Amino acid sequence: MTSQTITAATSGTWTLGDLTVNRIGFGTMRLPQTGEALIPDATPRDRDEAVGVLRRAVELGVNHIDTAAFYFSPLRSANELISRALAPYPNDLVIATKVGPGRDPSGQWLPHATREQLRGQVEENLRQLGRDHLDVVNLRVVGTDSIAERFGALAELRQAGLIRHLGLSNISPHHLAEARAIAPVVCVQNMYGIGVRPEQDAFLRDCGEQGIAFVPFYSIAGTGRQAGATGAEDDELLTVARAHAVSAAQVRLAWTLHRGPHVLAIPGTGNPQHLAANVASGALRLSGEELAALDALHQRAA
Repeated sequence: MTSQTITAATSGTWTLGDLTVNRIGFGTMRLPQTGEALIPDATPRDRDEAVGVLRRAVELGVNHIDTAAFYFSPLRSANELISRALAPYPNDLVIATKVGPGRDPSGQWLPHATREQLRGQVEENLRQLGRDHLDVVNLRVVGTDSIAERFGALAELRQAGLIRHLGLSNISPHHLAEARAIAPVVCVQNMYGIGVRPEQDAFLRDCGEQGIAFVPFYSIAGTGRQAGATGAEDDELLTVARAHAVSAAQVRLAWTLHRGPHVLAIPGTGNPQHLAANVASGALRLSGEELAALDALHQRAA
């Protein structure tokens, strides 16, 4: 594949409520720093480099950007970079953010926000992004406790016009049922990928049956999480990559998109070449035989 000529439109589209996005998007977690993300002593990324990657993503047809106010390193924040690079925003650009956890100015993690604190987090995202409303706000969840009070607070902010659509991140199926009894849910963001949490397969299908986007995070990094991909790959995956003359990361993204038309991808990078390759993954079509081999690899982790 010639990744330079392929745009995100080749991945197909999905609708988040009334907002249509290309299925290949862009995640900004890694953008404020180099090396491992979300650690207090991270090295800030060059600002012009980060701004350039964001602008190139939009040039390549990316119209779904995932961010959070707690994505920052010393001197850099993802929201500030997005605003600097892309404002005034294109009409079709959808920016999804997350609230729930927080980090103090030194980068240390804070407990989950209370109902009262959630409004402050929403307003912080609005201020940093320079918006009068947020397209999508995902409630990030840790643990199995009820989310009704916190999700209800976000539903009130949606009614007030500060939020257009609501989603959930890092959840179990019972959280989705609880939230849907309060307000519509347009997306679920959970950790998922080849060999990563195959127990999520049924939940992924359930989301599709309910018309809800399933948005995997760490679909390339897998268990490497915010540190990035480990570099070790299985033979089945490498065989498919060689057959298509693409990277293992591109095969991982393509497999993710093949899981259903409601499955989106939000790979992140600060490297323009990796960005182009990620976007090109949306044009990669895997055969039934290749999918069967990768599905078997995926299930081996169960």
